[in-house]
Amino acid sequence: MNNTIDCKGLQCPIPVVKTKKYFDSIESGESTIIVDNLVAKNNIVKLAEGSGYKSTVEEKQDLYFIKIIKEKCEVVNAEPKTKKRFTLLVSTDRLGLGDDELGGMLMKSYIFALSEAELVPNDLLFVNGGVKLTVEDSPVLDSLKKLIERGTNILVCGTCLDFFNIKDKLSIGEITNMYTIVELMNAGDNTIKL
Repeated sequence: MNNTIDCKGLQCPIPVVKTKKYFDSIESGESTIIVDNLVAKNNIVKLAEGSGYKSTVEEKQDLYFIKIIKEKCEVVNAEPKTKKRFTLLVSTDRLGLGDDELGGMLMKSYIFALSEAELVPNDLLFVNGGVKLTVEDSPVLDSLKKLIERGTNILVCGTCLDFFNIKDKLSIGEITNMYTIVELMNAGDNTIKL
């Protein structure tokens, strides 16, 4: 039986939360989630992929119909448990308090050093003023690209990009929502906030 989850008109992260709650409540099955914006569609598809579910998307009359199938006995997380999960939350484009120019130089230096370190974060999350580091002309784009090449997942708060009116200038990372940010922070064995 195909359950329908109508999320038209709902703001992030509500469509992702409703979808996750439904699939957490069943052992196997399928659902069609209806959303009316691209960000919600992308976030739900990422949730499905990250959970190991099959998904297809159909667009009709400015609506997205995302069909997700959860099968029995699937491996949800195949990552070895021996590797510790390291998450870094960046909430500003400056490092430290005192002088803004110095703070900008320190942040550039920190992100560069992080990209060169032996241990890099699994997830690098950008919120509030930190999202400014992920847009065009950011002084840390090269270092962020290197982190991605080394396996770091870079996620950028869509609400924050909208607040600063810079979503169209995003140059690196994927737009995400607060629900995903909370989930990744909770899943981290070690979470650091800058």
